Amino acid sequence: MTKFRKLGRPAAHRVSMLRSLVSQLVKHERIETTVAKAKEVRRLADNMVQLGKEGTLHASRRAAAFVRGDDVLHKLFTELAYRYKDRVGGYTRFLRTRIRMGDAAPMAYIEFVDRENELREAKTPKPQPPERAPLDPWTKSRASQQWASPKENANSGSEN
Repeated sequence: MTKFRKLGRPAAHRVSMLRSLVSQLVKHERIETTVAKAKEVRRLADNMVQLGKEGTLHASRRAAAFVRGDDVLHKLFTELAYRYKDRVGGYTRFLRTRIRMGDAAPMAYIEFVDRENELREAKTPKPQPPERAPLDPWTKSRASQQWASPKENANSGSEN
């Protein structure tokens, strides 16, 4: 069973709130909410974008059962699916902003990456390290040859 935050609400209220937050995130592409809610929304929003990238009838019905609004569903399966067609994950970014007055709750922005008017630019992907030749476990290492005892060096010279 997956772990998730309860957010101090009954199950029906929590699911309804998260559906609204994901729908608003897709619609506006950036929302400000508490840190705990943003971490939960990030998980669900990435799943919705993944469904949009699949583009099948089954995926659209699963997304329609979760998000609210036909305009949100259309944006998910056209604009966001096209934008993230080459990205394999990490569609959202999470930025801590301030402490809310009144209850001192830590607030955060959650936004989609690779969009206009980003708060922070996406990091460039790191280049892959060059492939190394596989090591042969039966060959002696340079260190063992360098620090070999004098007896082995003397014996190896006499055998030749």
